Amino acid sequence: TGSTFGGGGGGAGGYRNSYNSEASGGGGSSETGLTATVTSHTVTIGGGGASKAGSRTGDNGTNSVFGSITSTGGGGTTQTDGNTGGSGGGGTTNSSGTGGAGTTNQGYAGGNAPGNPIHGAGGGGGGAGAVGVAPTTTNVAGSGGAGLSSSITGSAVTRAGGGGGGANTPASGGAGGGGTGANSGGAGSGTANTGGGGGGIDDSNNAGGSGGSGVVIIRYQFQN
Repeated sequence: TGSTFGGGGGGAGGYRNSYNSEASGGGGSSETGLTATVTSHTVTIGGGGASKAGSRTGDNGTNSVFGSITSTGGGGTTQTDGNTGGSGGGGTTNSSGTGGAGTTNQGYAGGNAPGNPIHGAGGGGGGAGAVGVAPTTTNVAGSGGAGLSSSITGSAVTRAGGGGGGANTPASGGAGGGGTGANSGGAGSGTANTGGGGGGIDDSNNAGGSGGSGVVIIRYQFQN
């Protein structure tokens, strides 16, 4: 999710992968697949965090869970800093804001939002494949960190991109469903079923983008 007033972009949800040696988020290696019994299993799909108009904050997303595997919801934002999450939220510019940390082997940190003399722009939310970008120019936001691609469904799909920061010149979200930041109204939300972070917004009267819902994809061997 995103926040307001040079708002930081929301961090992507945690990205964990055990398919075909494909990488997990935050530079993590492919994990070991589960051995599951033939029975019914409960699957929890995490929801994207909501951004709040006027409060300069955004909620963290909720976790996705299958058995012993938990992917942490993406980091939201406070009035200053990004929250820790699967990937971290970007810092805001109410003052010098620090990007939130990502979760080990799930995602990267959000970008910092420097104060004076570079101000007025939020940092990008972290993605599964890259950190959120920190602004280097006044009123020009940082973009969201890129997600990661997987072919578990039979074709390559990129998921878990971070949200772009908000500013007079807002930034794009990271590849993989990250929402685009905004100056006033119309920040982009993360794409559903990707865990993408919502875009931040530079406007205390409107809400930034919401995070995208997560997804759990199970691929299994049905005969020897």
